[in-house]
Amino acid sequence: MGRLPSFIIIGAMKSATSTLYEQLSRQNGIFLPTIKEPNFFSDDSQYSRGLNWYSGLFDGAESADILGEASTHYTKLPTYPQTVARMRSCLAQPRLMYVMRDPIDRLISQYIHHWSEGEIHCGLDEAIPKHPELIDYSCYARQLKPFIESFGKENILPVFFDRLTKDPQGELERVCSFIGYGGKVDWHETASHGNISAERVRRFPLYDLVVEHPLAAKLRRNLLPKVMRTKIRQLLSMRARPVLSEPMRKHLEAVFNDDLAILSGWLGCRLVCSNFRSLTAVKLLNWR
Repeated sequence: MGRLPSFIIIGAMKSATSTLYEQLSRQNGIFLPTIKEPNFFSDDSQYSRGLNWYSGLFDGAESADILGEASTHYTKLPTYPQTVARMRSCLAQPRLMYVMRDPIDRLISQYIHHWSEGEIHCGLDEAIPKHPELIDYSCYARQLKPFIESFGKENILPVFFDRLTKDPQGELERVCSFIGYGGKVDWHETASHGNISAERVRRFPLYDLVVEHPLAAKLRRNLLPKVMRTKIRQLLSMRARPVLSEPMRKHLEAVFNDDLAILSGWLGCRLVCSNFRSLTAVKLLNWR
């Protein structure tokens, strides 16, 4: 069996984990597999491949490289209940990074993702009671608790979306220090950013063949007038970011504020939905 990772980005979904993965991948001396989201410890189908398969993801690393991976499924309770136990049985003291975002903003982005994948077929307010995972994955204290109990707070680094946006170089340096990286840290502005409009296009069976294939694109341009192409795209697109009704927003704030009260105790400050973005953007919170 080969080497195993010493750090993992464990989530949260739709909170800039892809950006952090890309930036760490660009640092000399840090190695992450080309497969983002191997989901080894969470997904039964992946875990059944065995530890040799998982360690093989890191075969391309140099001997001195620091190894890591990023899988947001690791903080998706109750969907993947075996994650922490499996991780504990395989890794001694991994350094874990958890990226958090305004819980309501994160929920809406997850809704857009599932809508575009064709997994949700209703409006935002209606989807929330039908898809409890939208709320579950934004309950950060609930997701972190089993990791704290198994690995200790000292091995977990809270990272915040708005702080990463406001001071990307500083946050990347903080992350690299946490994982024991002593090299020069450079934030790369050219790293890819999510295409918001593309995220809001609903996928359907044969989408890749009909929409993404170069030949299909050429045929559309040659055979369909632009006005018709635009109309079809509009029918398949979410034209604006969805907005919660006021009663639903108040309900979510009550749910998330209860969870944030626990997180606040760990961070040494009072976080609620109304101050989450402003506070986490400017303050390095006292996790330990």
